[in-house]
Amino acid sequence: MIRFSLLTTVAALGLVTAAPAAEIEFWYGNTGRIEEAIQAECKAFNESQSEHVVKCVGQGNYETSMQKAIAAYRAGQAPALIQFFDGGTLDLMLSGAIEPVQQVWPEVNWGDYLAGARGYYESSKGELYAQPYNGSTLIFFGNMEELGKVGVTKLPETFEEIEDAARKLKDSGFACPLVTDGHPWRILEQFAAIHGVPIATEHNGYGGLDTELIYNQGLIADHMKRLAEWHKDGLLRLNAETKAGNHEAAFAAGECAMIIQGTGFYAAAHTALGDNLAIGLPPIYAGHERHNSIIGGAAIYVMKGHDADQLAGAKAFLDYIRQPGPQIEFARATGYLPMTNETLAELEKQGLADTPEFATARLGVESLNMPGTEDTRGIRLGFFTPIRDAFIEETTKAFNGEQDMQAALDKAVARGNEQLRRFEQTYQGVELP
Repeated sequence: MIRFSLLTTVAALGLVTAAPAAEIEFWYGNTGRIEEAIQAECKAFNESQSEHVVKCVGQGNYETSMQKAIAAYRAGQAPALIQFFDGGTLDLMLSGAIEPVQQVWPEVNWGDYLAGARGYYESSKGELYAQPYNGSTLIFFGNMEELGKVGVTKLPETFEEIEDAARKLKDSGFACPLVTDGHPWRILEQFAAIHGVPIATEHNGYGGLDTELIYNQGLIADHMKRLAEWHKDGLLRLNAETKAGNHEAAFAAGECAMIIQGTGFYAAAHTALGDNLAIGLPPIYAGHERHNSIIGGAAIYVMKGHDADQLAGAKAFLDYIRQPGPQIEFARATGYLPMTNETLAELEKQGLADTPEFATARLGVESLNMPGTEDTRGIRLGFFTPIRDAFIEETTKAFNGEQDMQAALDKAVARGNEQLRRFEQTYQGVELP
């Protein structure tokens, strides 16, 4: 007599259900067009397989996301993955709440990430702590229709050429030749890297927690004073001084003719200006050797406290978004740069590298891959958000005529150094990764 087990019989009838998929959470800090692209990527991953489910949860901004994630970690309820911005790297590295991705999955070819993308998220020994995700760097944008009206037929390449073009525009009655929001990522940190000078000692903090800010001297201070003069002369406008109230919107609307901005702005700028838009490497002062710009945007960290199934889900998601196909679609939707050499090669293979949709890819990577030094790797400072805030507050007063620029820089450096000493005291005795 043939005997059937209950399991065999139920299986034959098709009644055995598959094991439930392991669900993980990925917290991110973007809104708008970028959030839409992230949600599309999460949906595509979930539909591509049935073993894992990723739930992507927006937190509004990077700071809120990190604060909630650290609190959730302490309560034993942290998400498996969290996206966090470049400037908060050291805070998260020393938080005790994350696992370095290169330690968790040493078998992954982390070396395929662009050197300019890796540097910000590596330890001082070159170990990658997070997977680079939405990466941007600085480039120069010009409205050639407006520039052409004053005889400027080629996008300026140096600050001297920008000043000359701006004066021609102003003399013709154009109210906003150049626009900026005054954020230090653009007018301080990227400027310093491109010119090969540090903003802080210890190679911008990579060498130790006893670092001190020094951007109130030398070429950086001279540049900031020049920007103040440009503002006084009507060559440069800030957000609040534009009709649009925002530097990107003012440029896209044709109100302002030039802007130095991240590659992530390209999609919106090209949609608005079309063939009138020209882009180039970030400007440099004549006679200076060009160095690499630095990455902006964010990376994805793995948080502690998750079991093997959850880590497998986290790895599957990170593996998926690292593939050339998803990276290309994410770049298409957002204007962010491809992050791996494999993806760049795929863009070339598909003939996309020279198309308007991906015009920033080759240019941005070229900028990131310029010759580097120990002072152009990135910024590795603790409590960096209040340090940036101090720079913005003091330099805004200078632009508004409430103090001179040198006094503004001196005050911002003093305030920033107070934050650095607090950070050093907080992590006294801790070895810098």
